[in-house]
Amino acid sequence: MSSSLPIFSLCPPSPVLQEEMDTRPKVSSLLNRLANYTNLTQGAREHEEAESIGEKRKAYKSPQMGTFMGVYLPCLQNIFGVILFLRLTWVVGTAGVLQALCIVFICCCCTLLTAISMSAIATNGVVPAGGSYFMISRSLGPEFGGAVGLCFYLGTTFAGAMYILGAIEILLMYIAPWGAAMLNNMRVYGSIFLLLMALLVFVGVKYVNKLASVFLACVIISILSIYTGALVSAFISTNQIILLGNGTVPSTFDPSLPSSEATTALWLQFCEGPDLNASCDYYFNLSNISEIPGIPGLSSGVITENIWSVYLSKGDVLEKGSLPSPRPVHPPTNRLPYVFADITTSFTLLVGIFFPSVTGIMAGSNRSGDLKDAQRSIPIGTIMAILTTSLVYLSSVVLFGACIEGVVLRDKFGDSVKGNLVVGTLSWPSPWVIVIGSFFSTCGAGLQSLTGAPRLLQAIAKDNIIPFLRVFGHGKANGEPTWALLLTALIAELGILIASLDLVAPILSMFFLMCYLFVNLACALQTLLRTPNWRPRFSYYHWTLSFLGMIICLALMFISSWYYAIVAIVIAGMIYKYIEYHGAEKEWGDGIRGLSLSAARYALLRLEEGPPHTKNWRPQLLVLLKLDEDAYVKSPRLLTFASQLKAGKGLTIVGTVITGNYLHSYGEALAAEQTLKHQMDKEKVKGFCQCIVANKAREGISHMIQSSGLGGMRHNTVVMGWPLAWRQSEDPQSWKTFINTVRVTTAAHLALLVPKNISLFPGNSEPCGEGYIDVWWIVHDGGMLMLLPFLLRQHKVWRKCAMRIFTVAQMEDNSIQMKKDLATFLYHLRIEADVEVVEMHNSDISAYTYERTLMMEQRSQMLRQMRLSKSDREKEVRSIGSDDDEDTDGGGGPTGNAEKGGGAAGGRERDGGMSASENRRVHMTWTKEKALQYRATHSGCITHVHAWTHAHAWTNAHMDHSNVRRMHTAVKLNEVIVNKSHDARLVLLNMPGPPRNPAGDENYMEFLEVLTEGLERVLLVRGGGSEVITIYS
Repeated sequence: MSSSLPIFSLCPPSPVLQEEMDTRPKVSSLLNRLANYTNLTQGAREHEEAESIGEKRKAYKSPQMGTFMGVYLPCLQNIFGVILFLRLTWVVGTAGVLQALCIVFICCCCTLLTAISMSAIATNGVVPAGGSYFMISRSLGPEFGGAVGLCFYLGTTFAGAMYILGAIEILLMYIAPWGAAMLNNMRVYGSIFLLLMALLVFVGVKYVNKLASVFLACVIISILSIYTGALVSAFISTNQIILLGNGTVPSTFDPSLPSSEATTALWLQFCEGPDLNASCDYYFNLSNISEIPGIPGLSSGVITENIWSVYLSKGDVLEKGSLPSPRPVHPPTNRLPYVFADITTSFTLLVGIFFPSVTGIMAGSNRSGDLKDAQRSIPIGTIMAILTTSLVYLSSVVLFGACIEGVVLRDKFGDSVKGNLVVGTLSWPSPWVIVIGSFFSTCGAGLQSLTGAPRLLQAIAKDNIIPFLRVFGHGKANGEPTWALLLTALIAELGILIASLDLVAPILSMFFLMCYLFVNLACALQTLLRTPNWRPRFSYYHWTLSFLGMIICLALMFISSWYYAIVAIVIAGMIYKYIEYHGAEKEWGDGIRGLSLSAARYALLRLEEGPPHTKNWRPQLLVLLKLDEDAYVKSPRLLTFASQLKAGKGLTIVGTVITGNYLHSYGEALAAEQTLKHQMDKEKVKGFCQCIVANKAREGISHMIQSSGLGGMRHNTVVMGWPLAWRQSEDPQSWKTFINTVRVTTAAHLALLVPKNISLFPGNSEPCGEGYIDVWWIVHDGGMLMLLPFLLRQHKVWRKCAMRIFTVAQMEDNSIQMKKDLATFLYHLRIEADVEVVEMHNSDISAYTYERTLMMEQRSQMLRQMRLSKSDREKEVRSIGSDDDEDTDGGGGPTGNAEKGGGAAGGRERDGGMSASENRRVHMTWTKEKALQYRATHSGCITHVHAWTHAHAWTNAHMDHSNVRRMHTAVKLNEVIVNKSHDARLVLLNMPGPPRNPAGDENYMEFLEVLTEGLERVLLVRGGGSEVITIYS
């Protein structure tokens, strides 16, 4: 069987694929590159030096760290920290065993679910060195990646400050208690510690790594001593505490009762003098002094008292609830020697203080570059470390509640047990084991934070997604992040100046919870979107677990401190928006892009269900532009006008047509598309651009109008410029494309906007002064004439302009009633405008009208009067009927200069079979000089005095009466418009439709010219046939 199998490696590549293999990599070279992939971050100094030419390459040492040393132990060291030794006993005493177990369980569930999501992300491909930031940024994109990366950086930095404050608290209160741990003492010693640690990190990370094992050993020994002490306490009760009634007093006083001859130090604190008959405190006289063991032991049953919560307000005395006590007349004051609560406690406060003790689960993923098999080690090591620490925390809560007296648990600083660390009183053989161990472990955790945070900031800076952080991407020659370390030290100093462990802990809790929330979001998104590249090796995940982790993270943020949560969300949101608008563009194939695609698909499918309601109608623009010979936009003000209309927040598609063959003009089309994008960015138009290559400009425009958009998100309004040079001989057929576009737009039931004199329209930086936007409402077009001025006035350019609406009344209309009805209509539309009704009286046709009609018809008959041969006439007819060379000036027809694809002249030569000179002769159009010459030849010199006579004679002989009537209407209406709106900033007019018979196209253009003559800025509006505005809410 095996002998029949073909051996492909012995065969030469097939000639069919030979051409492909010259331009694409071979399979062997591809596999070789993948096998030699390194985990070094792109841009790392060491990697660059290793790749530099001429440098002696160092032998690459492959990473050898396994799961235990590379992930499990670093996670243990980062998770176990200052909270376990300094605050867990206080949390148990205040919240009670049940609520403390609830706090620990919720926090551990949060980190466990996050670790499951992180494991799925970490095993979905090779994780570069940089760990959590790279996982989040490559899964959620540069915006979320940068925001969450900086939050994670701030959390790590404040964690360093918290660990330093914990070390200083241990030093000043338990190792060298020279005095009270005043806030200024904390600040001074904390700043000194921070400086020393930063110098150690600056000198070399290798020293920090060597000390890491020592610090971890201290943590493990301290935890073992706690368990041993709990077992020993079952047989020996130790550490007596003093109670006055049921209130706790410091253990520095002699507990013996006053005799008949002497008084004690305690007597002096509660009485006014040393005499036995001195006046004493009311509560002191009625209460007995007693001693009870502070560590009753496992067998004492004290857990029954500690199982419920005892929340205190600031200044409350720590009391043992099971002992009787007289009701004091006045509450105790700070001058009396009781042990008081230093802060007001609540469940939410304890959650925020405890949560930092479960952070540190990213330590393994941060070392992904040093692991032999990161995709196997990260999930196993991280989850095992979380399970181990969770077991330790849960068992410690039970042991503390079962072994230690409640008032001692609630004594945060150990005043009732001779100033010892409370957890140290439980340890065996000596409290110093815990004190020394916790001191070194907090110092080690602080060093790890000051080592990891600058590298995280350096990774963010090197990604170049936040421009102002670029300087922190540089460092020493060996790649150490010097500038990032300096910034980290400054931020950590801010945390140390707070000088309170209990106030710093909730701050870093917010930042860590924000990071964990987005890790869960990344996993859930990738799973739900079913991205083809989402194939994690770790299969024990589910999107419901990720969403549960997200919910827990969000809940913990607001439970622990709602105002800190809002601040953290605002900071992340500001960073997100900054990266979105000013950051470098990155495309990482992230899940947010996939989510956008899914959301867009869902929205488009919903839009397909039916046409939009009138209330939801807004102009979705298709802007037709023309490029000149140098591929520049001829009328950029069309884009400016479109941006001013975008108060409607609709779709904008900017299109142009390149004449030629797509196979040959592909590069030109790409260049044109880039030109459009650049112009859109310059004019701040948000939208899409489309470039179509077609053999005929008219066909390209028709295809664009038909095919632009997708599903329900299609344009409903076409914007194009007026063909300014339509009468000039250089461009004789420009108006043909314009009129064809009007016909196509009408057939597609789309609205049409044609700005005339677009170059005179104001730019976005040229706001109009006070003036009027005049609307001449002659024919109802669905309300476009009412809606457009309202949208324009939302923009700053037109904001100061008032709106006037003119309507025309015929002789049989009641103009007074029309004005009332129009005012009522505008009131219901919620549009403020002045209303005026203009009456058009029937009058005789003027000589000027006949003259304009005569000139128009003479221009139409000009070619027939030329001395042309029969064949030339046939060529003329074919050339006029052809569409190859149609062009529209000023943006009216978006044709590019495509000489390579067979330009206008070339197209005419091919189709018409004429030379360029013949072509120019055939397309000769009416000019002033030709008109005078023609008049002199045929009718003599027509002067203004005899104009009416000659026009009348022409009318009787040749003139079309329908043209005369149309011209008469256009002239009269133009007179009225110019009279009323000569000083308006913008005039909006109904645009009449083109004639059904193409023979009258040139007359149609002349009618429009006459209608808009004498007006500076005109917007011709043609409705799409549907209502776009409504009076209903």
